[in-house]
Amino acid sequence: MATRVETPVETADGRHDFDFFYGRWRQQNRKRRNLLVRDDADWIEFESCSEAMPILGGLGNIDTFKAPRFPGRPGFEGFSLRLFDPGTGLWRIWWASTVGEGRLDPPVVGRFRNGVGVFEGEDVIDGVMLTARYTWKGITERSAIWEQSFSLDGGESWDTNWITHHARLT
Repeated sequence: MATRVETPVETADGRHDFDFFYGRWRQQNRKRRNLLVRDDADWIEFESCSEAMPILGGLGNIDTFKAPRFPGRPGFEGFSLRLFDPGTGLWRIWWASTVGEGRLDPPVVGRFRNGVGVFEGEDVIDGVMLTARYTWKGITERSAIWEQSFSLDGGESWDTNWITHHARLT
């Protein structure tokens, strides 16, 4: 039996693009140990869980991320804040985690097109200026894939350094 593909609801302005993510998820993560080493072969794998819900009457959403057995970061937790701007049709996504000392990372900005969401923004990691990209793809009723990539050359090339496979719990 074929799996029904449920892409984000692409309305004229995009405010429902993340509706697919509401609920509870179990995740399999694969992350490069050193995010700044291009094509590094040293990956770590761990499980996590998250829960996402709408806020502000649907103009935003939040999710929590918990990875109690994150290698080298036991008890790791994170939080995403996504806000939609109806005037531009763009989403801004902020991230904060237990290693971020109570600060939100700079936002990535973007939108969904043809069922794939691409969001980019400038950041500094370990003193290195880079462009970060979050990509949402492979979205079905019960699963989704999120990827993080960095560009150290202004977007000329990208190196994927974190891949998360989501499986819906509720």
